[in-house]
Amino acid sequence: MSKRLAYGWLMQCWRNLNGDAAYERYLAHWRSHHLEEAQAPLSRKAFFAAETRRKWSGVKRCC
Repeated sequence: MSKRLAYGWLMQCWRNLNGDAAYERYLAHWRSHHLEEAQAPLSRKAFFAAETRRKWSGVKRCC
């Protein structure tokens, strides 16, 4: 594996782990399922705010 491929693979893994690629996945989903709707997709800032609320709202315990 060349250094360029290894670096690209490492950066893609890092983007997936830290959630940076989530917005691009959201936009791809929005384009394929919601393009005909009148609403525009969420901005990056609004998307991450909604994701944070979704992840941390409600009861978070194991039992």
